[in-house]
Amino acid sequence: MPWSPRAAFFWDLVLGVLGTLAFLIDLGADLWTASQYVLSGRYLWAALVLALLGLASVALQLFSWVWLRADISSGHAPKPPGLCLALLHVLQLGYLHRCVQGLRQGLLVWRQEVPSQFDLAYADFLSLDISMLRLFETFLEMTPQLTLVLAIMLQSGGAEYYQWVSICTSFVGISWALLDYHRALRTCLPSKPLLGLGASVIYFLWNLLLLWPRVLVVALFSALFPRYVALHFLGLWLVLLFWVWLQGTDFMPDPCSEWLYRATVATILYFSWFNVAEGRTRGRATIHLAFLLNDSLLLVVAWATQSACLPSGHLLQRLLPAAGACFLLGLALRLVYYRWLHPSCRWEPDQVDGTWALRSLEGRQLPQNRRMAHLAKNFFPKGRDEAALPWKGEVNGVL
Repeated sequence: MPWSPRAAFFWDLVLGVLGTLAFLIDLGADLWTASQYVLSGRYLWAALVLALLGLASVALQLFSWVWLRADISSGHAPKPPGLCLALLHVLQLGYLHRCVQGLRQGLLVWRQEVPSQFDLAYADFLSLDISMLRLFETFLEMTPQLTLVLAIMLQSGGAEYYQWVSICTSFVGISWALLDYHRALRTCLPSKPLLGLGASVIYFLWNLLLLWPRVLVVALFSALFPRYVALHFLGLWLVLLFWVWLQGTDFMPDPCSEWLYRATVATILYFSWFNVAEGRTRGRATIHLAFLLNDSLLLVVAWATQSACLPSGHLLQRLLPAAGACFLLGLALRLVYYRWLHPSCRWEPDQVDGTWALRSLEGRQLPQNRRMAHLAKNFFPKGRDEAALPWKGEVNGVL
């Protein structure tokens, strides 16, 4: 028996609370780590932690503000008080405000015995934006912070307790953000089934297992060649930015903010795969995986010639084989997921969702999150008969 919208939103509400708590815990762990560096006299490390945190926060607020202005001007979302909202973003509280707003809307839907179509659509609208912002925060702040902490540990030859806390919260937060983003994409397309428990576990694991070796080798290079890691990142980032530009992204409402999106996607691609173009993704994903694998192997070769410079050399002799095993296992789980668990493997037209959506509108325009709907259509291959269905032209409230 399918879940009612009220029951489904209860679990969405629980996941929203957990996601907000994870964001606050990770923020607290970063500030705690920076304060410990200051107390121990390691001012450069503290400055790097705070710089990464500040740059990611500014980018996150810019995305939130640009989306908000575009949504208000197009009438796709209720109009909030403009001055207070602008002040929240200036104070770097815009993302947290969105999280609180999403939880309030989810609680409103859950309390209603029969939720209205507008409340359901607006709750989806908010949760999709929050999921996307969480993904951006993950790769702009959490993943670089994790790489920095690992590099510091490898360079110093030991680890403090607060560094272990930062590492654990970062790994869990990164994988959770990827899983939450994937779940959000599925909700955009009525014909795609929701992510089940088994598929969620596999998706969580293969992202974690493929990300860990990449972060480790970049941290190795940072520990050995701290003066050149910025050049390495900038060189690869420019190549990836050019690749994203060639794919003709059209995600943001204006050309200037589109370059902010492309720069963010290039940063994500430095660590993990992220699809931005329409069509089959197998070829592009294979090219990206081979590119990162070759770059990681070159970084490992650089470590092999200079490993004596690190006090943690003996530890690395055990970590690198473990990272290789994690990569192979993650690759195997990724193949399993896309072979048997990806929705395109068992796609069937959902006539009920489409006809219900058309009849439920009754001339009333619902909030429409075109951004995530566009990404969802890019991410999931179209079904064989999808184009033939008259209701499949638009998704997520765009009727």
